[in-house]
This record gives sequence, structure tokens and C-alpha cells, in this order.
Amino acid sequence: MASPLHQPAAGPPHRSREELRRAAARFGFSPTPRLDAEILLAHALGISREQLLLDPDRNVPPSFAALVERRAAHEPVAYITGTRAFWTIDLAVGAGVLIPRPDSETLIEAAVKHFAGTAGPQRILDLGAGPGTLLFAALAEWPQATGLGVDASARALRYAERNAAALGMGGRATLRRGDWAAGIGECYDLILVNPPYIASSEALPPEVSGFEPAEALFAGNDGLDAYRILVPQLPHVLAPGGAACMEIGHTQAGAVTALVAAAGLRTTLFRDLGGRDRCVVATT
Repeated sequence: MASPLHQPAAGPPHRSREELRRAAARFGFSPTPRLDAEILLAHALGISREQLLLDPDRNVPPSFAALVERRAAHEPVAYITGTRAFWTIDLAVGAGVLIPRPDSETLIEAAVKHFAGTAGPQRILDLGAGPGTLLFAALAEWPQATGLGVDASARALRYAERNAAALGMGGRATLRRGDWAAGIGECYDLILVNPPYIASSEALPPEVSGFEPAEALFAGNDGLDAYRILVPQLPHVLAPGGAACMEIGHTQAGAVTALVAAAGLRTTLFRDLGGRDRCVVATT
């Protein structure tokens, strides 16, 4: 047996500054490589990104390398960490669930503007609820409200149930498997919809097309198939004085507003932070 005197000395622990630089260099395909690296390292360390930035010279745990490999294979950061921030809440997400995006916050902003100066909506309906993104953001905004979330995906609804429990909203939110507003006989003050609206021929980045559910992204040759189904349903579930806020692709405002007008409703357009048309608000 070799003498301990001849054992190679243990190398210095990997320090976070250098490892963040190396990870970010591997994430060149991402629009936010450094941010991705910071979020993953904070996750590996079990701390917040803010804590990491306050003390960026830490020992790097061995688990960080596996997270870097997953991201280098284009897996979304939200799937790796299992969580995504949206509006004022954090949501559990994972494979098979559409990842919440900042653009969708435009729908909540539009709803806040619509109900400004009032007691706010009492009943909220989220069609295509996914992990409960819009429903729980709205329930957090209006603590007096109750809501119904509908989705065709059983997997998405399991995440929504998990988020309802984590946010303490289980008593205020009902979750149901269904096809848009089909079979709903009640009316709601606020309806939130983020349907699939991408044309089937459109190419998406690998971290989207390779991981997120196609049924939550694509909607026929022109991306309008979901609107053609759900917009005619809106007059039957929208309460007088209420608002239906629908996310759209930035080139779809004309087509979607025409569908809303044909259903006998009025429209207002809202733009996202990038100045692109993002939300059609339908009112009675």
C-alpha cells in the first residue's frame, strides 16, 4: 500500500466565479447565458440567486456539473430547477407543462387595468390553465376571488394542484379537465386564456420544441385553430362588465379581433414590454 506521504494532494475546491464563467461559455445558445449559470448554481447550492450574487466566491458542489450538462443539452432552466417565477408567485413546473413566460404577465396587467377602481373580479376562469399560471397570479392579485382552471392535460392539472396547495389556494381554486369552455354553465367576471397560437410550420428553438408540450404550442397551419374554438364560447361564460384577456402572437391581432367581433364582443389591445401586440381583451 502506498504511504500517505505519497498520496497526491487534494486539489483546491472549485470556486464559483470561475465555474460560472465556464458554464456561461457553454450556454452560448441562450439569450441569457450568465443568468442561466447563476440560477443553476444557486439551485445547486440551495440558496437564492440574490444570495449568490452577494457572495459570489463560494465552493461549487459536485451536483452543479450535472445541471450544466442538462442545460448544455438545451433543457430549459425552469425544468432543471423545477420552478418558475411569474407575477408575484413562484410555480412548480416540469416536463409536459408549458413554462410561464414574462409576456403572459401582460394579461394580468390588462385585467388589473380593466378592474381598476372596482372591487375586482369575484369569479375567475382560466382556460388552458397549465400549471395554474394565470389563475393563481390573478387569485394572488384579488384575494377575495375564487377561480376555476380548465385544461385538457392531466399532467398539467397535477402541477396545478401542487401549486394550489403550495400557494395556499386550494380552497379558492377548482381544477377541472376539459376542452376550453365546453360544458361550463356559469359566467365569470374575468376569463384568462393563453392558448397555443404558433403555426405548425414555424421552427422553434431546441429548448422549446424539444422539451415543451407541442399541444400547448402549436395550433394549426396559421396558429388560429384554438381561437376559432374558444372565442365563440366566450359570450356564454363572460359576465356583464367582465373581461376576457387572451394572449396572442404579435402578428395575430387583426385575425383574433375579427373573431371576437364576430362573436359580438368588443376588443382592446395591450402590448408587452417589447412593444408587441400581446393581449386581446374582449368585453361585452
